[in-house]
Amino acid sequence: MQEFLQGRIWLRELLPFGQEAVDGLIRDGLIGTVPGITTVRKWHGGTASRCNRCLSEDARHFHAFNCRKCGKICRYCRHCLNMGRVAQCDELLYWSGPDLPPAGNAVLAWKGRLTPLQERAAGELEESLLARRTHLLHAVCGAGKTEILFGPVHRLLSEGKRVCIATPRTDVVLELLPRFEKAIGETVIHGLYGGSGHGDGLAGLVIATTHQLFRFREAFDAVIVDEADAFPYSFDRTLRLAVRKALKSDGVLAVVTATPSPSILSEIGREGRRSVIPVRFHGHPLPVPRAAPLFGYRKKISEGKIPERLKTWTLERLRKEEPFLIFFPSIPLMEQCLPLFSSLDAGIGAVHASHPERRSLVMALREGRVPGLLTTTILERGITIPRLQIAVVGSEKTVFDRSAIIQISGRAGRSPEHPDGEVILFHHGITPEMDAAVREIRRLNLEGRKTFGMPAL
Repeated sequence: MQEFLQGRIWLRELLPFGQEAVDGLIRDGLIGTVPGITTVRKWHGGTASRCNRCLSEDARHFHAFNCRKCGKICRYCRHCLNMGRVAQCDELLYWSGPDLPPAGNAVLAWKGRLTPLQERAAGELEESLLARRTHLLHAVCGAGKTEILFGPVHRLLSEGKRVCIATPRTDVVLELLPRFEKAIGETVIHGLYGGSGHGDGLAGLVIATTHQLFRFREAFDAVIVDEADAFPYSFDRTLRLAVRKALKSDGVLAVVTATPSPSILSEIGREGRRSVIPVRFHGHPLPVPRAAPLFGYRKKISEGKIPERLKTWTLERLRKEEPFLIFFPSIPLMEQCLPLFSSLDAGIGAVHASHPERRSLVMALREGRVPGLLTTTILERGITIPRLQIAVVGSEKTVFDRSAIIQISGRAGRSPEHPDGEVILFHHGITPEMDAAVREIRRLNLEGRKTFGMPAL
């Protein structure tokens, strides 16, 4: 029970242990309790409801109902409802006794070599984590951020500390988990995301979506937020609060991103340290997106035809047997296009956040069993496939902002054998966001050439 509850905050009704044993540990002071929802005073003199699991205080997230459990009108939180309903009369439990150390004795099994720039960034990050100083690792897409993390994470684990790598996207968890399991042995590692289960044993390293941190409380000595600029973490204040709640009182926060926003820079603060890597690990520049007009593409698609330029681009990828991703601004438009692309090649599939076969289709693309996928922005991060070519349909839409375009562009040219992947932005009018993304990529490439002698694209 301690292994399960230590560092977690859990709804009593969902605890996988007998209530008699739980009651005994509560009486002994080894398990603490807090109400599911409390009333807090606001600075302006009013009051608000607060969910003690997700920390939401937004009035829109709370609804009243006739509660059969307490026989009263009870409020519950809808914000974290998919994790089990938390109401006023519910109890959230946490371990309040002495802590156990994480299981195992971590061994760094990764035998790769870092570039001098990666090595410097890894050293700076490790120094900050040990000194409990916030840190920003600003590294371009394909800079080898995961490899940079291996050493600092192992150092903390070897000292008996608990570490969490949190990311907004399930796909990134699925990408990172096997890499860390291979790189760091003889320690318990949990991968947590919606539907993943809870994991066995007390993990020294937890790789989780930021939503899963709603279930943690004072658990980690360090939390490293990867892809911190991604939706929904960048837009949901409760996710940022969840990271702070998951840290121990003397814990430290580090942020890893290719596109730091003003809010990320504010979170790091003046006292934090910053490491910048403007080049990819293989030394080649970032692919610069190329804009191509696709005027009236929605009308053409509604007529059951693939716009000619898009069709030509896709057929060229099929002819060259190059894996590809085609990004769409919405699920309905993507699904409208799927049968049209399937007529070019029956193996072409489509994925989005709630697609039941998303993971298997991405794996099939990675293994070369399908030629390409249509996708939403769900695959703008956390996917590495050699020779991958990228097209964006409707790049003028607001969903494709500067950050998204930079991240999407970062999926191409990631392997040293094939560093020149194409990124094409099919549009119905060029936007300031498209221009800003291209300028930023060109700026980073120029910085890389000036500082590190990187070849021109």
